[in-house]
Amino acid sequence: MPRTALTRDDLAPLARAALGRHRPLRSVTRLRGGSKKGVYRLTCDDGLTAVAYVWSADEDYWDAGPTDPLDPLSPGTGLGLFTAAHDRLAAAGVRTPRLLHADGTRTRLAADAAVVEDLRGGSLEEILRRDPAAGRAALERLAAQLGRLREVRGPGLGKVAVVDGGGVPDAPSCERRVTDGALRSIAEAAVRDERIAAVRDGLEDRVRELAAAVRPRARYGLVHGELGPDHVLLDAEGHPALIDIEGLMYFDAEWEHAFLRIRFGSHYDVLRAPGLDEDRLRLYRLATHLSLVSGPLRLLEGDFPHPEGMRAIAEHHLRQTLSLLPDAS
Repeated sequence: MPRTALTRDDLAPLARAALGRHRPLRSVTRLRGGSKKGVYRLTCDDGLTAVAYVWSADEDYWDAGPTDPLDPLSPGTGLGLFTAAHDRLAAAGVRTPRLLHADGTRTRLAADAAVVEDLRGGSLEEILRRDPAAGRAALERLAAQLGRLREVRGPGLGKVAVVDGGGVPDAPSCERRVTDGALRSIAEAAVRDERIAAVRDGLEDRVRELAAAVRPRARYGLVHGELGPDHVLLDAEGHPALIDIEGLMYFDAEWEHAFLRIRFGSHYDVLRAPGLDEDRLRLYRLATHLSLVSGPLRLLEGDFPHPEGMRAIAEHHLRQTLSLLPDAS
């Protein structure tokens, strides 16, 4: 059955609770991009806008069912993860859209939801394309924010909501969790693409070889986990604000930077940080490419509304994965 976007009538009770009864809701627009939650712009009669996040099975195109919060790299989704991440970022002095209202009662809407400020300065991805000078300034500000995140030391590895709440994640180390995840990604991709199946043994050997070179370490900073230029919005002053923050965790900075290097491409030099472990970066880079093959291929088996873009992501990272094999020509 096709999924139906929420309507103005559906979201009006949430909007009243967040923005006040004196501001009738005029319209709602579902914003493109959300695959784990619904993202809706709320527009009031007086022109005020805000953004609603909605976590429900109807808004989750991954259809993964319940996730394990004790797994640091499990999908970051849910109101509890969001509010914990929002508060931790605010305490660290890192910008994210201001939380206006959080509602886990499911009385105004049959789902967990939050309402945040609407930042209308566009994404960092858009500004880099449209205005390179302004994009460079925003990148430099983002680099400073990432530096602040690296300085925050967590008492253990894992999602902020779990660790700050006294929980103990089930991963023995960052590198072990990444290695196990990479091997699972290979297995999942191999049943969906014959090119991965043909080199499965070689990929598994390469992952284990890279993992063996990583020296033990027990030092964890704050990382977003999936920070691309589309996950950074700009406020009216051009300051960057992180979004899709539910996966915020205490983990290796190298995990963040492997993803940053892939997603920011030629702009990554502005974000590059000193003192990163090259052995971890090599392992994490391959693991990230593998996850960006297996994840999109799995998503394409469902009813994700923009399959062409997801298929292109899987194809690009499949080629990158194959290029990292030792005998790749």
